[in-house]
Amino acid sequence: MIGAGLVYKALFSKLGQALAVVVGASVIVALIYFYGHHRGAVSERQAILSRSVEVLRERNETDEEIRDMDAVALCRALGGLPDECAGLGL
Repeated sequence: MIGAGLVYKALFSKLGQALAVVVGASVIVALIYFYGHHRGAVSERQAILSRSVEVLRERNETDEEIRDMDAVALCRALGGLPDECAGLGL
């Protein structure tokens, strides 16, 4: 078993101090990276959810407009020519 004196001597040597700085800096960089990655993922999920809600609202408005149309108006709204759509109003 390694004695406590040898461990202290290794930790407080120049090489031990340099190694501690490198390990500490690596841990800090890793924490910052994972925090940023998490925040980005949360932000992206929020943007997708907001867009989904917006699309659903637009769809509901479109459904209401279409529901109020008769066959001729719907034919014209879909790009039909007046003479093509005229036969639908019988």
